[in-house]
Amino acid sequence: MRQSVILVGMPGAGKSTVGVILAKALGMPFIDTDLLIQQKEGALLQEIIDQKGAAYFMDCEQRHIVEESFAGQVVATGGSVVYSAEAMRHLKQFGAVVYLEVSPEELARRIKNFEARGIVRTDGETLSEILQRRRKLYETYQDMTISCDGLHIEQVVSQIAEQLKNR
Repeated sequence: MRQSVILVGMPGAGKSTVGVILAKALGMPFIDTDLLIQQKEGALLQEIIDQKGAAYFMDCEQRHIVEESFAGQVVATGGSVVYSAEAMRHLKQFGAVVYLEVSPEELARRIKNFEARGIVRTDGETLSEILQRRRKLYETYQDMTISCDGLHIEQVVSQIAEQLKNR
C-alpha cells in the first residue's frame, strides 16, 4: 500500500484542485474532508458554522476525520484541521503532510466568496489574520512545503510528486 499524501493549507491554497490532479498522477484515490463533513452532517460547511457555531464545526471536523481510514489516498483537508492535534496525529499516521503555502496577496486574489466559504474565523477576522494565526500550525505539521505563488496547478503537482519520489 502506498503512503497517503495529506494536503494542508489555507482555503484557496488549491488543496482540492491539486489533490484531484495529484491523485490521478499517482494512481491513487482522492478524498476531500470538507465534502466528507458535508455529507456526514447533511449541510454545507458555512451552514454548519452559521447554525451551530465554529466550535461545533471544529469538533465535528475532528470527529469525522479520526473515524476514517485514509490509507493509500490523496487527502485534501479543510484549512482549519490543523487546530486539532488529534486529527493531525491521525492523518500523519497515513503518510506525508504537504503544506501548500500561499501568500496573503495570492489568497486575496483567489478567494472571492470569503463570507460564504465556510472558513472558521472569529468575527471581523481577515484572511490575512487567519493565515497569520494558522501558518505556524501548518509549518509544525508539514513534512514538506510547496510554495504555490506564481505556479500553475500542474507545476505544484509536479513538485509534490518529485519530492515524494525523493523521500
